[in-house]
Amino acid sequence: MRLLIQGCAVLPMTGKEEFIPEGYIAVEDGIILGVGPVEDLKKGQTLPANWEPERLLNGSGMVAMPGLINAHTHAAMTLFRGYADDMELMPWLQEKIWPAEGRLQAEDVYWGTLLAVIEMLKSGTTCFADMYFFMEEAAKAVEISGIRASLSRGLIGVSGEGDRVLDEASEFFCAWNGKARGRISVWLGPHAPYTCPPAFLERVIKRADDLKTGIHIHLAETKTEVEDIYLNYGETPVKLMDKMGLFERPVLAAHCVHLSEEEIEILARRQTGIAHNPESNMKLASGVAPVPSLLARGAIVGLGTDGAASNNNLDLWGEMRAAALLHKVISGNPTVLPAYQVLEMATCGGARALGLEGEVGRLLPGRRADLILVDMEHPHLCPLHDITAHLVYSAHATDVHTVIVDGRIVVEGGRILTVDEDEVMHQVTRRARRLVEGL
Repeated sequence: MRLLIQGCAVLPMTGKEEFIPEGYIAVEDGIILGVGPVEDLKKGQTLPANWEPERLLNGSGMVAMPGLINAHTHAAMTLFRGYADDMELMPWLQEKIWPAEGRLQAEDVYWGTLLAVIEMLKSGTTCFADMYFFMEEAAKAVEISGIRASLSRGLIGVSGEGDRVLDEASEFFCAWNGKARGRISVWLGPHAPYTCPPAFLERVIKRADDLKTGIHIHLAETKTEVEDIYLNYGETPVKLMDKMGLFERPVLAAHCVHLSEEEIEILARRQTGIAHNPESNMKLASGVAPVPSLLARGAIVGLGTDGAASNNNLDLWGEMRAAALLHKVISGNPTVLPAYQVLEMATCGGARALGLEGEVGRLLPGRRADLILVDMEHPHLCPLHDITAHLVYSAHATDVHTVIVDGRIVVEGGRILTVDEDEVMHQVTRRARRLVEGL
């Protein structure tokens, strides 16, 4: 489809000073064909001769920007939203979440993922990185909804079934990587060093290399994890992974809260993708990741929500605001993580962390057309002194008006167009009740 958006402000995320007060975006067959000032369009200087849109969108009063990228979540855990709150991480997992997950059926994950996708799309998230179970069902939800995703089958290496689950992950890769017009990418998902011993992780690394794919893992999330890994292996989680050669391939490391200066240097030098999850880390009292130090060293940092059972939402606008404010108060420095840097984490930083830098995260000709229109004509966004500051500190998820993924309009006027929202909520409510009953 040929789509033209005009009259909107354009924030392409190509540089802090690069902003178009009144611009246009032309899209054809899922690719951005042109971006620039409306005046250039009127002069006929930017698009091929005789190019005509099939659909014209009026962006007056809105800002167009790249879609947000949720760099770490467990989408189907929407099924457990609000079920086990105000607990420490390990009792939360061992006493509540893992027993409930033991009851999961494949269709539960399909509906739980669809609910997550609706929440993300309506709030402007166009791509997410997911690690969970029954990932074929998650892939089906991604395919039907129109979102983009990096999917990883969660792997546990201490269950005695490591070889079986690794084979299942490989089969999932072969079945779904590159599907849905290229919107689905598949990585391997070893859960964490404390559930995946070195011998198992070595097999995961070899399999990832054989498949020519990346690895999504939780890393250095809690002090207990760091202490236990050191006690068992004589190294901290990050140094152990570096010693094993994990970072010599694409890696998305979720959390990275408890890091030494040496480990910050390792992650930056290795260009490991890091998913910062401030709200989940605060809620579980896991700690505060040293994001300013990581960014200062040149590390790749994106923003994630984690699962809805530990957040309790998938709203990256709230995550941006939390990240900016948290690091200011922790450092005692109000200049830390300024608004534009936080927006970079939620867009092009997430794209880099997921290995999608050349495809999404910035509005540039030749990139995939994943973008959103944010309605700026609301009292909480008035007066409009600084659009970047308003997006980080004032905007709400409900300000997202239009969402386009791969050139397809999937949300318009705040309404999702690809799935039946009421049916999804009905299915999730019924299934969630069964999963937690009696626990």
